[in-house]
Amino acid sequence: MCNREAPSVEAASARWAGRARFIGVAWNGDHAAFQAFVDQHHLTFPQIADPDGDVFARFGIPAQPAMAIIDRHGLVARQLGPIEPATLDQALTTAGG
Repeated sequence: MCNREAPSVEAASARWAGRARFIGVAWNGDHAAFQAFVDQHHLTFPQIADPDGDVFARFGIPAQPAMAIIDRHGLVARQLGPIEPATLDQALTTAGG
């Protein structure tokens, strides 16, 4: 997730509460930059650091910004680059959120 999409992803996490879980994963940067991003955008969903890129590799994400949407059957849909709010809602609906 990038600066441009952070507010809409935060809004989606509230809108989809109880139907989808959001977890932010930071790959690049140090802890201070990571925390500053979370604070700047008032992100309320869980955030984890992935300095070795293990989570990104697990879901086939080559770079940020990107998103992996995992449905209840474990199928992964990837969005590389920023995601528009309507596209995120459509992806979550398709995933059965």
